[in-house]
Formats: sequence, C-alpha cells, structure tokens
Amino acid sequence: MPASKAQQKAVAKYMKNNYDNFQLRMPKGKKDKIKLHAENRGESLNGFINKAIDEKMERDKASTTE
Repeated sequence: MPASKAQQKAVAKYMKNNYDNFQLRMPKGKKDKIKLHAENRGESLNGFINKAIDEKMERDKASTTE
C-alpha cells in the first residue's frame, strides 16, 4: 500500500530537519563496486560511506595528535 500524502509530507519534513544531503560524483561503475562491497558486508551504501568517512576522520585526528 503506497504512503498517503500526509505520510509523504511527514517523512519529507523529518528528513529535512534531521539530515543533510550531499551529492557525490565518481567515475561510472565505481558506485556499483562500492555498493557490492558494502552489501557483501551487510551494510547499505549510505551506511558504508558514512562509516568510511568517520574512520578516515578518526585516523587523521589520531595522526595529528601524535
């Protein structure tokens, strides 16, 4: 059963208030490779990218404090 207009509006409002959108460009085919890699580990593409960014930021932070 499709979501009602009210449900769609509520979800859109929630997303706008709680998430930032970020457009990422990469060479053709790379997205599919990343998505397959993430799925093989039981993660979504979005979750995998966010985790990768967080891990890189932590490594960079650790390397600047040594």
